[in-house]
Parts: sequence; structure tokens; C-alpha cells
Amino acid sequence: KPIRVASKSVRCRALLERVLARDGFAGIMSYTLAESLWLARSGFEDVLLAYPSADREAFALLAGDPKLAGAVTVMVDDVRQLDLIDAARSGGGEEIRVCLELDTALRLLGGRVRIGARRSPLSAPAQLADLARAIGRRPGFRLVGLMAYEAHVAGVGDRLAGRPLRSRTIRLVQAAARRELAARRAETVRAVRAVAPDLEFVNGGGTGSVQYTAAEDAVTEVAAGSGLYVPRLFDNYTSFQGRPAALFALPVVRRPGVGVVTVSGGGYPASGAAGKDRSPVPYLPAGLRLDAQEGAGEVQTPLLGQPADDLLIGDKVWFRHAKAGELCERFEALHLVDGDRIVETAPTYRGEGRTFL
Repeated sequence: KPIRVASKSVRCRALLERVLARDGFAGIMSYTLAESLWLARSGFEDVLLAYPSADREAFALLAGDPKLAGAVTVMVDDVRQLDLIDAARSGGGEEIRVCLELDTALRLLGGRVRIGARRSPLSAPAQLADLARAIGRRPGFRLVGLMAYEAHVAGVGDRLAGRPLRSRTIRLVQAAARRELAARRAETVRAVRAVAPDLEFVNGGGTGSVQYTAAEDAVTEVAAGSGLYVPRLFDNYTSFQGRPAALFALPVVRRPGVGVVTVSGGGYPASGAAGKDRSPVPYLPAGLRLDAQEGAGEVQTPLLGQPADDLLIGDKVWFRHAKAGELCERFEALHLVDGDRIVETAPTYRGEGRTFL
């Protein structure tokens, strides 16, 4: 089954083009409507917006341009989102392609316990079938897809260093979540296809759950992106193993004492619940660590460890980011390396003057 590339995890048009040129990859999963239109104008022909939007100006552009309307599919989980799109059309009469999102969270103890991200309000097959009927009755819209992203499986590591009991608990919960979701996703697809038999795709998964999700008969494609860069949060998976492919380097600017160097910048935390796992970490030379008192700082970052004594002013320390695409919000270009040579330099979204969130 094809892998739809999550642009949020890449944020570089040149690399998106490279990935989509490989066998097994097809389509983009975008994260804002403005980004979706920009990618479609750039020649990407299949862009699925993974989140609902309230960008009225962008909806007016989408509804008024046949090329954009044919390339972009937007996400909805509420009839009021359709109202917003209609109110934003500004006379544009193009049919809007829409996708429904199934909430995948695992609910236990009669719903009193929820495990999973808070995404769509639609969790039962009948709810999605009802919205599918509403779309079918509404001029100007066409239901083409269904998405169900299992963040509690794809985005949560199950091999936590030094925490074997918690790791085992996570694996047990994720196994139960996969079984429950596979049955509910299949039932949902049947219910929606009974209303919209021409459904083009059913999307699911993420880097951490590709092999499980792809095995479901109801799913026609999976989504992934973070695994292309292998950020450090993906060190904690039994289902996925990769080699770090995206690093950033910071120069040594100070040597405050024995076993200490200071590099310039470094305060690039990842989004999500605040914690140590959201910080970048020194990677090369091996053996360096952040100072617990300071962490990664906005303008300077002290690093501790024996390797510090071998570093000179101007030497580089290589870091890994906690998450994938967010790194590109800090840098204007990615240098593509083959062996010991830089073979190409590609601008990130930021390098092209684009910031979408």
C-alpha cells in the first residue's frame, strides 16, 4: 500500500519531490490549507490536508481555482466546518473535495478513561455515516476519503530506556488499542462506503505503526514522514529502527573549564507536553550531555563531558532534534550529504520565505 508523505515532518519541497519519486510513496499529507495551496501550485497533484482549517481567504482561493480544487482534499469532522467553507467561497463554485476523520482514541471503563490524542469528535461508525450523508446532500462538496490517525500507537515509543515496566505496559495497551481500532475502523469504512461507495482512499498510520496499519484490509494507504529524518523520539520504538538522517551543528564558542564547552544557540525544543524528551541532544562527538541547570539555551548551550576537553574554539558539535520537521523552522537550508561531500543544498520552507504555523 502506498505511503502518503507527511509534509509536517519534512518541510522541504525538494525532499518531498525526492521521496515521491521513490517507489511506494504517493501523495502528500499537509498541515495547513495555505501550505496545501502552495504545494498544489508547485505541481504536487494529490494533497490531503490532515487538519480542519478556518482560513477563509485560502478557502476562497480553493473554491475559485479548478486546478487547486482538483489537487487538494480538506479535512472535516463537523457540518459547521462546511458552513464556514461555504461562507468563504466569495463566488467560487468549484466542488470541494473533503475527507472525514475518525477519532481513534481507546476508551476504557465506559469511556471514563481515554488513551489517545484529542482529535475528531467522531468516534462511532454511525456518526461518520451521518456526516457522510450530510455531505452527499450538500451541493459543492464531494466526499472522497476517510482518515484515522492512531497517535497513541504511531507517536508513542514503547521502549523507554531504564523503564522496563512502563515500556511493557505501553506495549500491552497499544496491542489492545490496535485490536480495538482495527475492528472499529473496518466497521466505519463499511458504514461510510454504504453512503459513499466511490470513496477514493482510507488513510491511517504513522511512522511508528506503518506495518500494523498497512495490514488492515480496510486501509488503502498509510501516512508517514518522521521516519525519513529519524529524530530522537523514534529511538524508543520496538517496531521501528532507523539511522539518524538529520542533524544540526553548532560551533564551540567558549571553554569555561575542564570538561565543559559552550556552543552558540541550541534552544530548539519540540512541541508537545514539556519535558526533557522535547530537548535536542548532543550526538557527536559522543559522550557530551546537556547541563541539567541550563539545558539547551536560546543563545548559548553549555555541554559537559570528557570529550569537551578535545574540542577547540570553532569546532562543531552535532545535535539531534526531538521531532522531525520542526527543525526546519530554525534553519533556511538542508545540506544533502553523500559520504564526506555536500552534493546539494535544498531550501527548507523557511528558506523559501514560508511559515505556515
